[in-house]
Amino acid sequence: MPKPTKGARLGGSPAHERLILANLATDLFRHGKIRTTVAKAKRLRPVAERLITKAKKGDIHNRRQVLTVVRDKGVVHHLFTEIATTFAERPGGYTRITKIGPRKGDNAPMAIIELVTEPLNAVTTRRTEAPAAAPATEEAPKAEAAEADAAEEPKAETAEAPEAQADEGAGDAEKKDAEKKDEA
Repeated sequence: MPKPTKGARLGGSPAHERLILANLATDLFRHGKIRTTVAKAKRLRPVAERLITKAKKGDIHNRRQVLTVVRDKGVVHHLFTEIATTFAERPGGYTRITKIGPRKGDNAPMAIIELVTEPLNAVTTRRTEAPAAAPATEEAPKAEAAEADAAEEPKAETAEAPEAQADEGAGDAEKKDAEKKDEA
């Protein structure tokens, strides 16, 4: 469990901090991004992401819970109808904090906190082609002969492309492993 902060919270009492965060969350959902101090942005992120998660669920109970924080019904409607639908496929990470340098008057570190609008990029992995498993019927000798022919072809290509030899060498090891599994 996180340890609560001690002393003044964002320059005031705990009730004042809740009001500050509620107003920041309201403006974030209204405008899509806001410019604030780094400390306020870091405190706002978990509050805003929790509210978006409640909006994604979409039932009346969660709408009432969001209304206890965000008092503007128009912003809550926008959150539930538009923002929640854009984040329907995203499992988390709805906000982004970008530091923009110090404020001119008091040199306070400033940041922009914004809702992420880019679509979620799924991680793609490349797989090497696995050799087809030889069926345990009469076609097994034919498949072994085809594999023997395939093993002879890379030898002929070695003079042409030495880079291809390294790639196909890895494939030969996989073929041998597959042959051992088929024999067993």
